[in-house]
Amino acid sequence: MKVRRSFFVKRTKWMIGLFCLLTVAISGCSQAEQGDSKGDVSLVYVEWDTELASTNVIAQVIEEMGYNVSLTPLDNAIMWESIAKGEADGMVAAWLPNTSGAHYEKFKDKVDNLGVNLPTARVGLVVPTYMEVDSIADLDEQAKKTIVGIEPGAGVVMATEKALEDYANLKDWTIDTSSSGVMTVALDQAIRNQEEIIVTGWSPHWKFAKHKLKYLDDPKNSFGGEESINTIVRQGLKDDLPEVYQVLANFQWEEQDMEEVMLQINKGEDPEVAAKNWIAKNPTKVAKWKE
Repeated sequence: MKVRRSFFVKRTKWMIGLFCLLTVAISGCSQAEQGDSKGDVSLVYVEWDTELASTNVIAQVIEEMGYNVSLTPLDNAIMWESIAKGEADGMVAAWLPNTSGAHYEKFKDKVDNLGVNLPTARVGLVVPTYMEVDSIADLDEQAKKTIVGIEPGAGVVMATEKALEDYANLKDWTIDTSSSGVMTVALDQAIRNQEEIIVTGWSPHWKFAKHKLKYLDDPKNSFGGEESINTIVRQGLKDDLPEVYQVLANFQWEEQDMEEVMLQINKGEDPEVAAKNWIAKNPTKVAKWKE
């Protein structure tokens, strides 16, 4: 009995010692990995399908270059403010000149605009093609005089509020704000039941690949003309992280690129995995961003 107890005591001490050695080894590896990092990069985005796709793609590229990248979803106004204050490094989600115009005017002297990352974008009111209306000016009683919007304060929502003032036929209409996710669910359900629905829309967006949709003509130009999506970074990033700054400045892709990533995510793929899949298929385009 005494010998047996001694054996288990020795064995226990040996196991504890081994555990301690493993802990030190793992800790050392972790520290080594952190030491190998070129630095920390914080990217912010608004939770729109377009920005979820683009932010994950550029984040993966920067991460593959040896940086620790964090992604933070924020309200649109807070996203801009965080970059202006230097709390975040940048974002690839500025729809200009219209959708993000008010935020850009407010913060343009406190941020750096690195230019266009997607040259062709559009916002407006969108309906299924089976609806027999083609212009905002021709709306009367459709969809119970309700427009399904996204987040309050979003540029497309603000433009819709302007349209309600610009068009006399919309004076009794309302906009039901919620989120982009709620809006797309409502659109799916309405189309499934062949019901009338009018939503705040933008493209690129996977919903145009999934459904037969159309923009309503906007003769009063409440939604402005064609837009582009731009990259905005904090002032000082060029000096602090010049390699990251250059990649963000070079980042540019096309509508079909973004829609490919968005569609994967919509079908259930993890955003990070969808981004990695696209990067693997487009090495030449990604290489140009790193030049």
